[in-house]
Amino acid sequence: MACLHSGLSDGDRLKAWLQARSGAAQIIIGTRSAIFTPAPHLALIVIDEEHDASLKQQEGFRYHARDLAIKRAQMLDIPILMEAATPSLEALYNAQTSRFHYARLERRPGAARKPDLQIQDTRPFELQAGLTPQSLQAIRATLARGEQIMVFLNRRGFAPTLFCPSCGWHANCDHCSVKMTWHARRNRLVCHHCGAEQTTPLHCPVCKNPQLTTQGQGTERLELTLQTTFPDALVVRIDRDSTSRKGQLEDKLSTVRSNDPLILVGTQMLAKGHDFPNLTLVVIIDIDQSLLSTDYRALERLGQLLVQVAGRAGRADKPGRVILQTSQPDHPLLHQLVGHGYTPFARQLLEDRKRWHLPPFGYQALIRASSTASMEKALDFLEHVSQRLLAADGAGIQRLGPIPAPLEKRANRYRAQLLLGSQQRAALHNALHQLLQHAANLPGRSSVRWSIDIDPIEFS
Repeated sequence: MACLHSGLSDGDRLKAWLQARSGAAQIIIGTRSAIFTPAPHLALIVIDEEHDASLKQQEGFRYHARDLAIKRAQMLDIPILMEAATPSLEALYNAQTSRFHYARLERRPGAARKPDLQIQDTRPFELQAGLTPQSLQAIRATLARGEQIMVFLNRRGFAPTLFCPSCGWHANCDHCSVKMTWHARRNRLVCHHCGAEQTTPLHCPVCKNPQLTTQGQGTERLELTLQTTFPDALVVRIDRDSTSRKGQLEDKLSTVRSNDPLILVGTQMLAKGHDFPNLTLVVIIDIDQSLLSTDYRALERLGQLLVQVAGRAGRADKPGRVILQTSQPDHPLLHQLVGHGYTPFARQLLEDRKRWHLPPFGYQALIRASSTASMEKALDFLEHVSQRLLAADGAGIQRLGPIPAPLEKRANRYRAQLLLGSQQRAALHNALHQLLQHAANLPGRSSVRWSIDIDPIEFS
């Protein structure tokens, strides 16, 4: 057996690669880049969590490991098995059109049952670090039974905003067009996009007001609130900050498995792959941003995340309960997900995609450009790209943009994008091929960094 991932030393990685290439390794386990590993006797490919966005390489050479695996299996004429509790819409579409065989597991193993999901309206209540009084009461009752609770918030740090209530100043990143997150334990402001850090100011740099305040919730604030509210309970926080050093994640997971009762606070790191038999209550907070997002993939990702997180509750013989807090309790797709499950929810999303010719009913390419000089440089270059596509045989190609990226500035680079869409993949590829033939002559090319992303899955 050979294992390939970035955590290995160069020597160990080379050894595993040579074992795979020689055929000595009969089983090869690896992360995204392992799809390129040579294997002379390859007879089966298995993709775990085929819907996971991390299978798409977003920097440098862009590729989707799942799609490459499908192509490799086709070229070798071998089977490929893809697994997910929440399949991607592309996979479901291929199953509906009989391009894929589809096998559903209708129940949990053993005596485990699906947890009871309920939507909780947060609007009538004064929240305590994002938690409603009903959620706090449910946590209290679960602790009294000697069971475990997970409180899920996909935002680390203490608060996403530090600001001055007197003059309105906000702590913004100098290198990105975002606010910096305050990390109370380190007393630092951190940009979660470029990694820039600075010491927390003692007073407002504009009006000198010493009474700075925070807005919003992070896992640090949630941890502190739960420790204060339930002083006799053990609270364990698992996020990228609390597990940054080697061995910390294993130590915290061991603590969770060996202590009852307990409150577990965490981010997406806890969404899947963990089995805590005595965890019976999951409280999910602050999901409204995804419900109102302009990204057409946001609802798909939200549905997948909610199902994965809810799946941590009631995995043994005790029944599980999931409380989903939201200020949008009447959202129709949220009721579809909670009331009928992921598959009907995903089918409704597919109907919406079909109506607007969005993937998988259409094909897209995202051309990105960035400049250290100004946003105008990036936009002007993409305008030349757009005109070149129009001058070429671009029939059937829709162009949206150029426009600034949702995250306009990141790590001192101004970012813009041009989205191309077509109902025929061949037409899209032909247009891009013609563009690349003239790429060297595009005006402004020397002042920008640009790329073409086929089948983009994120637009930030």
